[in-house]
Amino acid sequence: MLSDPQEAAISTILDSPQAPNIIQRLQEKLVTEQQRREQFYADIDDDVKAEFINGEIIIHSPVKKEHTDVVANLLLLLKLYVRKHALGYVGYEKVLIALSRNDYEPDLVFFNKEKSANFQKGHWKYPAPDFVVEVLSYRTKDRDRGIKYQDYEAHGVTEYWLVEPTDETIEQYVLTDGKYVLKRKTDEGTVASVAVADFALNVRALFDEEANTEAVRVIMES
Repeated sequence: MLSDPQEAAISTILDSPQAPNIIQRLQEKLVTEQQRREQFYADIDDDVKAEFINGEIIIHSPVKKEHTDVVANLLLLLKLYVRKHALGYVGYEKVLIALSRNDYEPDLVFFNKEKSANFQKGHWKYPAPDFVVEVLSYRTKDRDRGIKYQDYEAHGVTEYWLVEPTDETIEQYVLTDGKYVLKRKTDEGTVASVAVADFALNVRALFDEEANTEAVRVIMES
């Protein structure tokens, strides 16, 4: 089913007497874009974080310490929890998510047991996850809140977190009737995941080492 914006875009094209020419040019551009995407797959380097977005190759700059710390803290807790309860697969940073048009390398992803059942050694191109986390930075926040938000929503990613390391906040978006709804934005308390069964995170555990250590202990003893 097409969304309202997609229907509106199609109607705009069809209302034009140049519709056949526009469609032909669009098809030509998409063919060229796909060729560029295949070259991207051939050229990408394990040591470089890169994404393919709307025909453009985006090379990511090194990140600040607070970004790395947040990813490391959440990865430790989520991976420990998911492994303990055999819920699926957790990946981070260099996991390439190949959607219908674009390729992303989110900061952290989770696939449920059914989706991850066939992941094997050598696997490098992944389907839409169930849960995605992006840690915001000055250079990436527009894409994280824009094209990625739209793409994850369109491809049925159940839950999307945006983490702001400077303000130390989490925004939790949950897919509801095909659209993301902001369930919670907070810098304290607990955020309960929808995609990862019974996973509840103390927000401070992302930003504070003592809180993180305590959260690890709770998972280990639960």
